[in-house]
Amino acid sequence: MTLTQKILAAHAVGLARPWVQAGDILRVRIDWTIASELAWNGMDRTYTALGRPPLHNRDRFFLAVDHTVDPETLAHDPRAQKLAQLSRDFALESGIRHFYDANQTILHTKFYRDLVQPGELVLGADSHTSSHGGLGAFAIGLGGADITAAMVLGESWIEVPEAIAIEYEGELPFGMGGKDVILKTLSVLGRNTVAMERTVEYRGSAVNHFSTDMRFTIANMTAEFGGLNGIFEADGVVAAWLSGRPGYNDSHAYYRADENAPYRERHRIALDRLGPLIAKPFSPDNVVPVEECAEQKLDGVFIGACTTTEEELVLGALVLEAALMRGLVPAVGRRLVVPGDLTIQERLAERGLWAFYERAGFQIDPPGCSMCLGVASQKAGPGEVWLSSQNRNYQNRMGPGSLAHLASAATVAASAIEMKIRDPRPLLAQIDQARFERLLGRTSGKPLPEVRSVEPQAVVTVAGVRSLAGAEQRTTEVVRGRVQRFGDHVDTDAIIPGQFCHLTRLDELGAKSFHLVRPEFYQRARAGQTIVVAGEAWGSGSSREQAVWALQGAGIRAVIAQSYAFIHKRNLTNEGLTYLTITNPEFFALAAENSEVEIDLGSGQVTVGGKTFSAVGTTPMVQALVHEGGLVSAIQHHGAQVFSVLAG
Repeated sequence: MTLTQKILAAHAVGLARPWVQAGDILRVRIDWTIASELAWNGMDRTYTALGRPPLHNRDRFFLAVDHTVDPETLAHDPRAQKLAQLSRDFALESGIRHFYDANQTILHTKFYRDLVQPGELVLGADSHTSSHGGLGAFAIGLGGADITAAMVLGESWIEVPEAIAIEYEGELPFGMGGKDVILKTLSVLGRNTVAMERTVEYRGSAVNHFSTDMRFTIANMTAEFGGLNGIFEADGVVAAWLSGRPGYNDSHAYYRADENAPYRERHRIALDRLGPLIAKPFSPDNVVPVEECAEQKLDGVFIGACTTTEEELVLGALVLEAALMRGLVPAVGRRLVVPGDLTIQERLAERGLWAFYERAGFQIDPPGCSMCLGVASQKAGPGEVWLSSQNRNYQNRMGPGSLAHLASAATVAASAIEMKIRDPRPLLAQIDQARFERLLGRTSGKPLPEVRSVEPQAVVTVAGVRSLAGAEQRTTEVVRGRVQRFGDHVDTDAIIPGQFCHLTRLDELGAKSFHLVRPEFYQRARAGQTIVVAGEAWGSGSSREQAVWALQGAGIRAVIAQSYAFIHKRNLTNEGLTYLTITNPEFFALAAENSEVEIDLGSGQVTVGGKTFSAVGTTPMVQALVHEGGLVSAIQHHGAQVFSVLAG
């Protein structure tokens, strides 16, 4: 088995054999569920529909107020105030142990540093839940309905994904970190390609020298790569990190992929000559060497978001110190740095590192997602060019009309003084590497702890599992409508911009669907263009279930695409919006804008231009959920045994 398969086997309930393989549909026990206030807004709607029952384990739900808040929005923005208060009210109602209020932390930063352990299974209402694979956990982002169900029931379901191996080789030059590694990976392999809906297992000799911060960043941006999850085998580096924790270092399981693990593909990437990289608008795989962007003038720079670790913040400070020592004078421009957690903020303060950011003209804000989402008070203006160490540079991501470039914190810092994109390597060469390690509390030459790998103790039993009567019944419904046509890689930020995710009423969300990129979408849908036809990777990006609600609120009857992002496809299922997968190029040649389409939901046959095409079949679990009318209806019908019944 692969590493992912071993973790899933260890968490599976009702296995028929002591191993799992790609395509198996499993009922699984969940160790943790995690969410932010932006996700809880929708989750609260689902929680209410379920009757607000007790949580399966209130000590294993983690909630942080981080996505929409900064001191300015908390003081003046009713949307942020509402979202924060809704989370506070739930924390008080439920008595959860792990609740973090506004400007204390970023969801993934705190959870990774303090709580997650190797071998655990984590579900989060945020696509960057993949971050926690950096410590050897199986961690995936899902929509709020899935997380609410897991929070209440302590279990969920999953189809075991295919796996690919990314094998890193060579010794990284100093100053090249996790951001440059994952940007290199995206430049070589592309977004939503080989990783699409698969588990990505990061391996190779170079990984042995990756810090836990580097692994976090790479696993974090597996979401941009298109993977279901990203994961590293936990080793001595991880064990050394965990040994410094005051708690949550007692139930780890160090699994290893088998030598003959069934990887669908293996991709080798050499890192020994890696240099700084830039992802230009509007895709994380639009990557070029920093030299190609040198001298690009900048309106603003941002160092922060969940993907930017303590390691990167420290290195960025030392780069700024080196620049200031050269006598460089800060040019006019906006500069913002935001740490991921109060403990990081305090550690940099203790070491005097914030002084370099301040001298370079940076504003230092308290922890939060800040400009990465572009929905709080800090956002880029129309036409402004920004260089950021965040993870996404989709259209309008940092603010309507903004132009976001991605890079490591070191590259952003090197570019910040003159407000022009600069190669950080001349400044990195001035840094005392031993001092850098000391500032991070690392002791060179100290032997790493010995790690003993384990095998999953899969429990084989089929007792109590039964089939869902009538799951294979077919509807006779036929859907007709005219097409609204889209291309490839349409992300959920485009479907419903983040500034509208505080809404929960379908009609309000529908009116804001595609608000920034196709404002006529809603009126066209109301006029009868109720079938969406798209290319590859429809619904990639954020896990926001509001993207499905927005389509429903606009009156969309069905979505037809060549492929879907995993989380969005599952949200479509959970919310009961029809989706079909068609791969025949002839269909897409005929299904032009405003063409008439007829869908036979019972047979999966789609007719356009006088020709009929067959959609790809769905799994039995998806069929069962569709038959039930979505996840909430299924839970209302079957209660705590819902996944036992549906997986039968």
